[in-house]
Amino acid sequence: MLLVFEQLLNGLQLGVTLFLLSAGLTLIFGIMQVINLAHGSFYMIGAYVAATVTAYTGSFLLGLAVALPVTALIGMLVEMSMLRRLYHKEHVDQVLATFGLIMFFNELTRIIWGRQPLFMDVPAWLSGSIELIPGIPYPTYRLAVIGVGLLVALFLYLMFAYTRIGMQIRAGASNREMAAALGINIKRLYTLVFGLGTLLAGLAGVMAGPILAVEAGMGESILILTFVVIVIGGIGSVRGAFVGALLVGMVDTLGRAFLPLFFRLVFPAATADGAAASIASMLIYLLMAAILIWRPRGLLPAHS
Repeated sequence: MLLVFEQLLNGLQLGVTLFLLSAGLTLIFGIMQVINLAHGSFYMIGAYVAATVTAYTGSFLLGLAVALPVTALIGMLVEMSMLRRLYHKEHVDQVLATFGLIMFFNELTRIIWGRQPLFMDVPAWLSGSIELIPGIPYPTYRLAVIGVGLLVALFLYLMFAYTRIGMQIRAGASNREMAAALGINIKRLYTLVFGLGTLLAGLAGVMAGPILAVEAGMGESILILTFVVIVIGGIGSVRGAFVGALLVGMVDTLGRAFLPLFFRLVFPAATADGAAASIASMLIYLLMAAILIWRPRGLLPAHS
């Protein structure tokens, strides 16, 4: 029972990290209709900037405070200099251009920081553990990651539901020509949306930094999970991204934790571990296929 509770929290932590990434990516695609394969690169940039500032200053919060605007600014510069030319192009052109950005940013990080990974320490004030249930200590930092993800979800909900910029974003997503005719500056709106999306990716990178190694190419592996989240939740839907992220986080974490135990009841240990590892890595894709058979547009598609 204790192991189950701990793995549920691990799944929740992975889920909110995926939400930070998928919320930004689904905003960009749902509103701008741009397939941004380089989204994981902004996750990497956020982690690198935070790791560097934290190493020089000793302050994790200062690293966070610098990494977020830097990532958002780089994202807005990319949108204004490159992606703005791709809005009316085919998706294949967008895929090729943003794939080129992945290679550019990966090589740029190797030039600036070298090929050796960087490591961020968990801040001292978050380095302990908390007993949520007697006998189950859980790392304070991972709880903080969960809290940040839930606060971001609440912020996005309030922004879209109750603010003027939220209404403009929804209007631009529904009908950009009509929104422009009503006086909304679509170019500026798209730049802000892309900046917000990359800021969320950078935040995910900063929060993942003390848990994972910060290295070139770190965004590609998690980007695959992010696309799975978006497909499951519904393309262009932030609500769907939240539900899909939690679902993927739970299924992936619980599958990797408990499938080997289940298989060992039937097969020898060596065979069970190998088979369980293979099947666990497939679970989220099987889940995606099953949901698409049931709901081809995802669980909570935009404009549903």
